Amino acid sequence: MRGAVAPDPEDGPAAFEDVFRRNGWTGCWRNGIYPYHHYHSTAHEVLGVASGSARVCFGGEGGTEVEVASGDVVVIPAGVAHKLVEERNGFLVVGAYAGGRHWDLLRPRGASLEAARQRIAAVPLPDADPVAGADGVLLRLWGEVVPEVLT
Repeated sequence: MRGAVAPDPEDGPAAFEDVFRRNGWTGCWRNGIYPYHHYHSTAHEVLGVASGSARVCFGGEGGTEVEVASGDVVVIPAGVAHKLVEERNGFLVVGAYAGGRHWDLLRPRGASLEAARQRIAAVPLPDADPVAGADGVLLRLWGEVVPEVLT
């Protein structure tokens, strides 16, 4: 979602943390994105770009590179690999997880793929869009945009 949240001028990440928590996406953290392909098999993740910009690869090796910038929000379904390719201008993200779920950190070649697939299949759909809540488009679009295959 481009420009979904206006960063707080006093504390850029605070606006993201507030909106994510209000909509049931918790466990907020502030940092960057790992510069290697990784995914989570136990939780859906949301990233809010609090400052700067970056190019991020989604979908593992040969995946799609996307430019993100301050104010953008990206929802990453469990099982979708992501990696920072390039960051600019003090890139900082706020991350959180749907429904208070705990996350794991897996690399595409480092874990038992079958066990990860089983965990991914067990992750429930989010209860709400991380920005617009229960009335947001996320749940309506989920089946159309969530990839069928793991990285």
